[in-house]
This record gives sequence, structure tokens and C-alpha cells, in this order.
Amino acid sequence: MHHPHHDLKVYGGIKLFAGTGLPELAQKIAGYLNQPLSDCEVIEFPNENLFVKLKGSARGQDVYVIQTTSSPVHRNLMELLIMIQTLRLDSAARITAVVPYLCYGRSDKKDQPRVPITSRLVADMIEVAGADRYMTLDPHAGQVQGFFSIPGDVLTASHLLIGHLNANLKPSMKDPVVVSVDLGFAKKGRNYAADMDMPIAFIEKRRIGNEAKAEALTLIGEVKDRDVVIVDDEVDTGGSIAQAVNVVKQNGARDVYLVFVHAILSDNGAERLASLPIRQIITTDSAPLSGEKLERLKGRITILSVAPMLGEVILRAHEGRSVGELFNE
Repeated sequence: MHHPHHDLKVYGGIKLFAGTGLPELAQKIAGYLNQPLSDCEVIEFPNENLFVKLKGSARGQDVYVIQTTSSPVHRNLMELLIMIQTLRLDSAARITAVVPYLCYGRSDKKDQPRVPITSRLVADMIEVAGADRYMTLDPHAGQVQGFFSIPGDVLTASHLLIGHLNANLKPSMKDPVVVSVDLGFAKKGRNYAADMDMPIAFIEKRRIGNEAKAEALTLIGEVKDRDVVIVDDEVDTGGSIAQAVNVVKQNGARDVYLVFVHAILSDNGAERLASLPIRQIITTDSAPLSGEKLERLKGRITILSVAPMLGEVILRAHEGRSVGELFNE
């Protein structure tokens, strides 16, 4: 697909639009950039159809649509697509979909017969709607980047989480060790361990059937009499991480800290985490957490904002400067 305006590399100023999925984060990004959020109306008709109306022109502008696709997933996704198409029809010069949490990230391969690769479908939909670029944080699988034909910034919030841990928690930890919640996360887990200068251990688990529940099995590595930092990219129902906590505790771990990027916490995920023998949870605001869920985890959860990072990347993308430099890459 070739948009004729791609040859015109002239963009106006930054214009920020926000879907209804993550208003607080959008507001913080706007604050970081010292730019107001552009006014637009999102109406849901009685038949559940969505309607978007921009309150001002975006013609010729460099537009960023900030929308997460966590729960309600399909409403948030459709809103993102409709908003992108609205901006395309209003002749925005360049449209970047800023999606802190990208839905369907786990449906990234055919790992059994007769199943979809929905993550690829979502990428196609974002492109067809009219996005020129995309930005996202910590997708579940790296190959998601290959599902897009448009350029994107695939960022990680690990720098943020590691910085907080090193500065505030590590000094008082006893022989700390990083534990990867499963072998799939082992490579990223190793990066955490290297950046925090800690050894690593792994939990090997085997899934049974298509249930969201998995069965944790063996611990590879040493956690006895050590403080443990369990790392993962997202926590959904909290099943895997609860098993991980139990496994390290059974193996003699001291204090347990949970570190993950996306706090989805669906169903009774928040209750499950609240009932675990853990010291502290460190996560980000890439998906909204209800007041009720926060209340359950009060005193034991630290939420770091990804807004300054996303704001800075938006600024660099707009000015055509390197994003890698931001992370010394």
C-alpha cells in the first residue's frame, strides 16, 4: 500500500490525540511535551457502533494517536482504528499510532493446527486504517515487529524498572537473584540480570491444553536464602507469577519482588497478587488499573510512568533524531 503523501516529507507541528483507553497517560505525555491534547469526540451509539469527530483540523500535521488496547480490548482497538482513519481522511501529514500495550500479542505464531496469528491481523488493521508509523512497549514476542510493514519504535520499559530497582531496592537486598517466570522470557530475563548485576534462575513450566492456566514445574538455579526478583513482560490473571512465587518460596527464597511492564490483572488477578507472600510489585502505567485493584495492592505496588519516555520518543520522531541514543544504543 502506497500513500501518495509518503513522498512529501514535510510535516507541520505535533498534534496529540487520545483515545478513551488511557486518558491519564495521554495527559501526562501531553504535559511532558507541553502540548495540549487535541479535542475530539468519541461517541458510542446505542447499537455499539463508534463515531469519532475531530474538533479541529489536523491537515498537514504530524499526528500521534495515544491509545492502549487493554480491556475493553475490542472497543479500544476499534477506537484506535477509527481515529486513525478519521485523521487520514482529514489529510494529516503523518500518523503515528502510540499503543503502549498492544493486544493479541500472545497470538503470534501457529503453535498448533488450525489457529490464527491474530497479532499479524492487528498489525495489518493498524496499517490499513492509515497509520504511517507505530510505537509500542514490550510486545510479548519480538517477531511482532516483523508483522508491520510500516516503520515503528518498539520500546522497552525495562530501563525504567531496572533504574528504580537499582536505586531504591537493590542496596538493601541480600544476595539478590533474578528469576525468569518461564523459559520463553529467559532471554529478556538475562538482560534484566545483566543490567542489575545479579545471577539468574529460571522456572520451567509446561502448558496443558488451551486453558489460560499453566503448570509450573522445576526451578533451574539457586534461590535459597536469597532475595528474589521475578521478572515478566505482562501479568494477566497472575497464574504464572503466583506459581513462580510459590516455587521460589518452596526453594527457600527470602523476600520476593515482582517486576513486570504491563499490569493487565484481569479477572481476579489483583486479588491473587495481593494474597501472595511478596514484598513489592514494580510495574508501569501502560494499562489502566482501577481504583479497586490499586486499593487491594496498596502499599505493595509502585507504578512508574512511561509518559516521559513516550513523550521523549514522540519528540525525537517529530524532529527526526535518533531514539536509540536515548537508551545509549
